[in-house]
Amino acid sequence: MIETIVPVLIAGATGFSVLITRFHSRVHALDRRVDSIELKIAEDYLTKADFGTILERVESHMVRIENKLDKIIFK
Repeated sequence: MIETIVPVLIAGATGFSVLITRFHSRVHALDRRVDSIELKIAEDYLTKADFGTILERVESHMVRIENKLDKIIFK
């Protein structure tokens, strides 16, 4: 009886470990693909230099709006 249980348990453990290893490798590959897409979007979508330029333009427009509001309020 024990002669049949031990090989079955070893085969089950081996199969389970192979299954977990394949699952882990696929999850790892998917994680790498998501990271590469994330990096591509971050690089191609908007660079830091472009963001800085746009932010400066928005700030200058906000200052102009604030000055106009101040003129209206103080009249």
